[in-house]
Amino acid sequence: MSKKPSKDKANGATATKTIALNKRARHEYHLEERYEAGVALQGWEVKAIRAGRANIVDGYAYVRSGEIFLIGAQITPLIQASSHTIPEERRTRKLLLHRREIDKVLSSVERDGYTLVPTALYWSNNKIKLEIALAKGKQNHDKRDAAKDRDWQRDKQRVMRRHNRDA
Repeated sequence: MSKKPSKDKANGATATKTIALNKRARHEYHLEERYEAGVALQGWEVKAIRAGRANIVDGYAYVRSGEIFLIGAQITPLIQASSHTIPEERRTRKLLLHRREIDKVLSSVERDGYTLVPTALYWSNNKIKLEIALAKGKQNHDKRDAAKDRDWQRDKQRVMRRHNRDA
C-alpha cells in the first residue's frame, strides 16, 4: 500500500474520516489486495464531497495506457456549484498511484477474472483518498456460503452469551 496515514500530533490518532463505503463490494467480490489512491477532482466535486454527496457503489477502476481511472462513481453537484463549467456526475476520474503500484495492479488485473473495485472514499489529512481492491467476482453459491457462515457465527455468539449468563 501507499504511505500510512500520519498521526495527529495532539492525540496520536490517525486523521481519517470516511466519506462513502461500498459494502456491496464485500458481498459480490472476493477482495484481495487493497491500494490507497488519490483522486484527481475538480473544485465543485470537492465541495460536493464535503456536503456528503458521493456514491461509489456502482464504480469500478480500469487501467488504460499506464494510468488508472475510476468510472461510474457518482458525485452529485451542489446547486450553487461551478457556474463556469457544466458539472458531470459520473465523469471518468484519474486515480493517483505510484508507478510501481500501477505496474503491480496492471499485472494483477491481467489475470483472468480480476477487476478493481472501490471500497472506501475517505479524508486523509485534508486529502480525499480512495481505497481500491483487487477483486474476483463471487458465484451465487459463494454468496450463499458466506451468508450461511455469517448466520452460524451469529448463532454461536448468541449461544455463548446465553451460556455465560447462566454460569
